[in-house]
Amino acid sequence: MVDPIEWLGGFRDPVTVALLLGAFATMTTTAGALTVHFFRHRKASAELVLDVGLGFSSGVMITASFTSLLLPAIEIGGVLPAVMGMVLGALAIHGLNSVVPHEHMVKGFEGPAKLVGKVRSAWLVAMAIIIHNLPEGMAIGASTAESVANGIAVGVAISVQDIPEGLAVALPIALIKGSAWVGVLYGFLSGASELALSAVAVLMGTYAVLLLPYLLGFAAGAMIYVVSHEAIPESHRTGHEKPATLGFFVGFIIMLYLDTVLG
Repeated sequence: MVDPIEWLGGFRDPVTVALLLGAFATMTTTAGALTVHFFRHRKASAELVLDVGLGFSSGVMITASFTSLLLPAIEIGGVLPAVMGMVLGALAIHGLNSVVPHEHMVKGFEGPAKLVGKVRSAWLVAMAIIIHNLPEGMAIGASTAESVANGIAVGVAISVQDIPEGLAVALPIALIKGSAWVGVLYGFLSGASELALSAVAVLMGTYAVLLLPYLLGFAAGAMIYVVSHEAIPESHRTGHEKPATLGFFVGFIIMLYLDTVLG
């Protein structure tokens, strides 16, 4: 077994570790956004990369939801708090999808119909990725509050899958605004949302211990909802079903490996 704490200079305080992991996720999201300079004139290649990336993200999030969130929640508080948290997490993301206007690259507009055409397209795309990233930030914070080693496994896997997500937010915005650097800025902001949520979640889980199983379940439910409702359907809408499915299995295996080795 690898001691993951050595990777972070010996830090053992969960709040510090969660902040470092959230910052790392922000960096990898920004790094992914920077690739927009290469892909903005290669839309077909970008779509393939994004679909494989969404499949990879789905594999990571599904595995993490069970091994790093739901199972620890059940061990700490039993089945009922874990299931209650999961249901609340799914309902929360469903509510955000219903009331916050946003737009996916393929699926199109979601949110209140009366706002169609009244919100700038760039913000609609950015909001879609931010809603997608919120559960990931919560997963980093909640899993770190439960176990620093567990949090590092989740944080590393999520940071890796944030690279194509950075491109996912930067590319459409670069096309809309005509500036790759504006796309990179939006990518950075979407990554920063993970840092903010990881801080909130780890503080809640660390200093309100009774909430931890509910919090772990909440993050799991939110991620499972995103995978089922958005990530997998989006990855299968442009004819790249097989590469996207391969990406899913690669993400699943990598998250399972990290959880085993680091957790």
